[in-house]
Amino acid sequence: MAVTKEKKMASTAITAPDDDDDRKPTRQSPPKSKDDAGEGFFTIRKRGQGYWTRMLTSLSAAVLVALTANFLYTDVLISVSSRARIIGVTVFVVVGSLFTWWLINRQQSVEFLIATDSEMKKVNWTTREELIGSTKVVILFMFFIAFFLFAADVIFGKLFQVLTILKFGPFG
Repeated sequence: MAVTKEKKMASTAITAPDDDDDRKPTRQSPPKSKDDAGEGFFTIRKRGQGYWTRMLTSLSAAVLVALTANFLYTDVLISVSSRARIIGVTVFVVVGSLFTWWLINRQQSVEFLIATDSEMKKVNWTTREELIGSTKVVILFMFFIAFFLFAADVIFGKLFQVLTILKFGPFG
């Protein structure tokens, strides 16, 4: 049964061509690059793409591992000897570092961080003047709300004192 070009479904339009169609497939998988080969555990995937996002993510993970190691040393492993604490924390740091390396260097994580980096380049950042103006508005609004809540508290406190619901007023 021959399928005409007008009646082709979307799923057949992106797969290999029919026997009677001499066109090339419309979508092909890209050739594997040297970085995507997954040669080893310490291979950096897509080197150079999303550099700052990946570096800051790695720095954040290192800080998290270091703070957790400090917590283990000072609070959790306090009942064991000093040598055992050092060995335990060292093992945690090594295993934690290898785990975070694996987690950050997974294909899905790499694609996400590269996409995040490219999206951050598209952000329209506010100017210094806009930031200062917005900060002033927020601070003024905060003082207005604080004054309003203080006044409402005093009024209701005095009202409840007059109605003898409260024994003491808002100021004693």
